[in-house]
Amino acid sequence: MTLATYNIHACIGGDGRFDPARIAAVLGELDADIIALQEVEHHSVDELDLLEYLAYQTGHEAIAGPTLFRETRHYGNALLTRLPLQSFKHIDLSVAGYEPRGAIEAIFDVDGYELQVIATHLGLKSAERRWQVKQLIDLKSQQEAEISCLLGDVNEWLLWGRPLRWLHRHFGSPRHLATFPARWPIFALDRIWIGPQRCQMKLSVHKSELAKQASDHLPLIARIRF
Repeated sequence: MTLATYNIHACIGGDGRFDPARIAAVLGELDADIIALQEVEHHSVDELDLLEYLAYQTGHEAIAGPTLFRETRHYGNALLTRLPLQSFKHIDLSVAGYEPRGAIEAIFDVDGYELQVIATHLGLKSAERRWQVKQLIDLKSQQEAEISCLLGDVNEWLLWGRPLRWLHRHFGSPRHLATFPARWPIFALDRIWIGPQRCQMKLSVHKSELAKQASDHLPLIARIRF
């Protein structure tokens, strides 16, 4: 099974153009069963909400997880899935005085195995991220799923930062793969952790020419086995 995380930058590419069709094409290239999206801004595209448009174009079901609510366009996280969903809930990870943040926790039944997926986009300040990571580790621990996955844009620029160390200690230490900026990636801001770690077969960055243009992040892909 394939999972991916992708910060779509509100469908604005490196050329400054708003182009949802380009993002949909990259999602098609990924061919993933579950995709966590960040920076989803709810424009109207072909008379559909942006997230509905992306789901329609890729053949996935959509789960919205907005964190900023506006009169015109909401903004935040989302999940796209081809797997049957058992349940989901929104987790508030907001810290007073900073941009609201959150996570989506979704539970899937995959051939009799329970899969927990937590998709998130963490804050820009280190103090935010430390508190948010503690909440996410607690959330993962409360659900006794056979396989757990935490994925998203964790905004951790330093490989030795405490949030990363805590997550590696809890899930294991996957490779540091640079995804940002898309054209010349240097920083491993986007992450996928799988527990137990032996279920993870491969971790890779999707580096197609289209992906380098469509957003300021590259997608990160994990292949797992049950």
